[in-house]
Amino acid sequence: VGTIMLFAAFVGALGQFLGGDLSDRLGRKPVLLGAILFRILAFMGLAFLVFQEGTIWNIALMYMAVRLSGGLAMPPIFAFVADLTVEKRVEGYGLLRVGMNVGWALGPALGGYLASRFPYAFLFLFGAMAAFLAFLLVLFCVPEPRIRAMAAATRETFTAFKDPDFLPFLGASIPVFLVAGQLVSTLSVFTVTKVGISEAQFGGLLTLNGLLVVVFQYPLARAVQGWPRRAGLALGALLYSLGYLSFGWIRSFPLMLVAMTVITAGEMVFTPVAQTVAADLAPEEHRGRYLGAFGLVESLGWSGGAFWGGVLLDWAPNPQVLWGAITSLGFLATLVFGVFPKGLHRALQEKTPGALHEENRRPRS
Repeated sequence: VGTIMLFAAFVGALGQFLGGDLSDRLGRKPVLLGAILFRILAFMGLAFLVFQEGTIWNIALMYMAVRLSGGLAMPPIFAFVADLTVEKRVEGYGLLRVGMNVGWALGPALGGYLASRFPYAFLFLFGAMAAFLAFLLVLFCVPEPRIRAMAAATRETFTAFKDPDFLPFLGASIPVFLVAGQLVSTLSVFTVTKVGISEAQFGGLLTLNGLLVVVFQYPLARAVQGWPRRAGLALGALLYSLGYLSFGWIRSFPLMLVAMTVITAGEMVFTPVAQTVAADLAPEEHRGRYLGAFGLVESLGWSGGAFWGGVLLDWAPNPQVLWGAITSLGFLATLVFGVFPKGLHRALQEKTPGALHEENRRPRS
């Protein structure tokens, strides 16, 4: 199962890169509709295989299709937010994260209820029905944003990775994603098998994470909207690191709840600001590609973080060394974001995206 999940993470990351490229070539709405339709078919295929008691390899391949469809959908979704917001992009991405976490919280609850009432295959039919509802909402309620230079977007598939402003930002973000990737894998094994809390208590930690995002993400995003981007990135990386580092010493469940609150605060600050920076750095005609590249790096960082944490979990002589080694990456990112030379790339300067756009529109004398 772990091997299947690892490959699925890579497939999802590849889907993000492809989805970003296609959304620049074909438009946001057609790619999003195609990805959702693909997802409907993949869920129906899973339902059929489970009902027919198909082989594990056939089920695994169909699950890869589900993850690929999700990866394809995310860049056009993120690009939609960037296209429709300029002055309030952090706020827009914060609101999007609230919606995603509401779904993330309701999904397992609905799945558990359906599994207790219906055959297991019906869970995937429910997934197909939910995706069909999303398909209808996008088809009839979501307009295609107007992109001024769509025709030029077909030239460079890898343009985001050639941008000397964008690459340092991606490189500095990777350590944060490696730390963030400890949330489910390393942290669950450590707290349950090493510390001794129950699986239900660890589930409570994840529930707290989701609830905090739903309740506080949007107001927090509004609060940091006017901050310098570098300050938001540095603070988010710092809170991530401090929260995970504390697990080297704490052993009581109430203190773990406090640590999870600090981790979630880092997530709520860093993620919408980082998505905003990726969108700000992107030329309008390549915005999907830049956000797809950011999603690719994020997915690979989470996958690599789970592997890195597993290696350290086996190797580290004590919890302090384990979490100190893991969070050293986050502290390094905090330092890099905090001392980025001004002008290294334009989106980490003190100006807001709106000011940057207005300045770029002014005629040069």
